Amino acid sequence: MPTKILMPALSPTMTEGKLAKWVKNEGDEVSAGDVIAEIETDKATMEVEAVDEGKIAKILIAGGTENVAVNTPIAVLLEEDEKSADVDAFLANDNGSASSAPQVEEEKSSAPQQVQAINTPQRKTQNADPNGRVFASPLARRMAADKGLNLSQINGSGPHGRVVKSDVEMAKPQGATARPQSSGPNARELADMLGMAYETEPVTKMREVIASRLQESKQTVPHFYLTVECRIDALNEARKNVNEQANGKYKLSVNDFVIKATAMALQDVPQANASWTDEAIISYENSDVSVAVATPTGLITPIVKEAEHKSLPTISVEMKELAKKARDGKLMPHEFQGGTCSVSNLGMFGITEFSAIINPPQACIIAVGAGVEKPVVNNSRVEIGTTMKATLSCDHRVVDGAVGAQFLQAFQKYIENPVLLFV
Repeated sequence: MPTKILMPALSPTMTEGKLAKWVKNEGDEVSAGDVIAEIETDKATMEVEAVDEGKIAKILIAGGTENVAVNTPIAVLLEEDEKSADVDAFLANDNGSASSAPQVEEEKSSAPQQVQAINTPQRKTQNADPNGRVFASPLARRMAADKGLNLSQINGSGPHGRVVKSDVEMAKPQGATARPQSSGPNARELADMLGMAYETEPVTKMREVIASRLQESKQTVPHFYLTVECRIDALNEARKNVNEQANGKYKLSVNDFVIKATAMALQDVPQANASWTDEAIISYENSDVSVAVATPTGLITPIVKEAEHKSLPTISVEMKELAKKARDGKLMPHEFQGGTCSVSNLGMFGITEFSAIINPPQACIIAVGAGVEKPVVNNSRVEIGTTMKATLSCDHRVVDGAVGAQFLQAFQKYIENPVLLFV
């Protein structure tokens, strides 16, 4: 029997998207894991992979089509020994498509793989492929999200181990917390209570994802915070000298030094370069530093990968390119998904000290404030110096207080002795 390929959900809150283009054409043979199409989100373009093998018999939604609802049939796949002539009869006789009858939430053996829009570690179970991608029907995914369940911890009873509705109904929460339902007033009720004029701004998909991720982080990750004050007079002098010799090829910022210092500190204290999973603590070899960038639609964190091996000029040029792509909405998934530690710098806004929320599955984020001139004591003498505060937020399941303190000591060493970042 032919199989429908459905418009996948790129996040738990996605309801529609743009089918940017087809990578495969009608008549092409595909195998599980082959990229068949690209879907455009407000963040980037995501690839859609085939779950089953077969031949694409008919494309139902053309490339470039916008506002395609999740679970809408976009193509039909034929398995071995099935004929193209069967497709029209199959579509004519089928009454259970998600687009024509969204109120009927019926389990389909042909439910597609849902692309993960947020990079979180997946447990390899019988419902996952060798790369750890979890297969589940759209209904099962929605039910699991509502119940606060981790799909990778549910054994699937559907075809090829796919998680289906009954699996989620029988599953018990394993340390996850269900999303709380809001009991407060809506926008109109709130404005009426305050008795003032108001405007409403629709919540974008990107903002929904940000809100969901930050709420999940604060509810499920045990945060603690450590602050260190770094003297940055030597850094400012080094930065000035290097920029004067650069002849316009690059211009180092304080944040470039912060990124490099973070990467080197993670190498010095590898226990902080890690993530928590229910099975084990994952330790990373390289320092992939995520850097918070403000965009018109929300915050996103492009990644400077293997920053410990890159020079300060290389980091500076790469970070400027990533920041521009982020603001233009042109980041590719591999440029913002992942990272082993994050940096958030609000010093350019005059903020001297703040605490940031951890970006799971990372275990640390360092919040950097502005440099401030103030009296400092140096060898029993009071002098004017420039200092910068850095606050480390830690996941206590991975990073203990002593480890966090050692990381900040290493970070302070590199910031106060910037020559170490050039060798």
